[in-house]
Amino acid sequence: MKPVIKLADVHKTYQTGEVEVKAVCGVSLEIFQGEFVALMGASGSGKSTLMNIIGCLDRPTQGRYLLDDIDVSQLNRDELADIRNQKIGFVFQGFNLLSRTSALENVELPMLYTRQHLEGATQRERALQALEIVGLGDRADHKPNQLSGGQQQRVAIARALANQPALLLADEPTGNLDSRTSIEIMGVFQKLNDQGITIVMVTHELDVAQYTKRMIVMRDGKVVGDSPVANRSNAEKELSRLQAEQKAVQLG
Repeated sequence: MKPVIKLADVHKTYQTGEVEVKAVCGVSLEIFQGEFVALMGASGSGKSTLMNIIGCLDRPTQGRYLLDDIDVSQLNRDELADIRNQKIGFVFQGFNLLSRTSALENVELPMLYTRQHLEGATQRERALQALEIVGLGDRADHKPNQLSGGQQQRVAIARALANQPALLLADEPTGNLDSRTSIEIMGVFQKLNDQGITIVMVTHELDVAQYTKRMIVMRDGKVVGDSPVANRSNAEKELSRLQAEQKAVQLG
């Protein structure tokens, strides 16, 4: 099986005046189809820089990066934009929804910038399917101010799925949510992963990372830990408990 992500001796150095800042130092790793990975580390560890490289938002100073078997290390700006649009779905801490447009229209947005030039009816159908996947099919015509924070993040996840990407990248996706809503959103990511979607998530919260399957820890620009998540069962029990409570409320 070929990896979705393959980094080989990747470095990233920034020049700040006369000072060189080595943000990523010789990272090599592989992430395969269907994995759910937490990328962790303290502020300044290099995790956000590495995520930007994986998301084709930045390019390495040295080393190779293959995404879905495509060497993206030397692509130009337009080629990188195409890769981001076709291969990667992004979910951020801020939901970044257009306030005056419906959930459905927000989800349709990425499809407006594809080279495929999808018909309007196809865009609508695909957007509705994405909203159904995240449990918001009945909120398609609602605007962001008519949705809770958790629902807005679900719309953002649906938007990330619109172009059927090979990889879903999430940067602190529960950072603006309370703990209960965070558990619900992690349940959505688990459901997507169970359907075969590869997910890489930046988080500094250990309790959030417990919902993933693999934990990569960075320090000073290097990978210092890479292991399966040991306590995932505890996180899944908490999610099941919350879902049971919600079902009881709906029935009662």
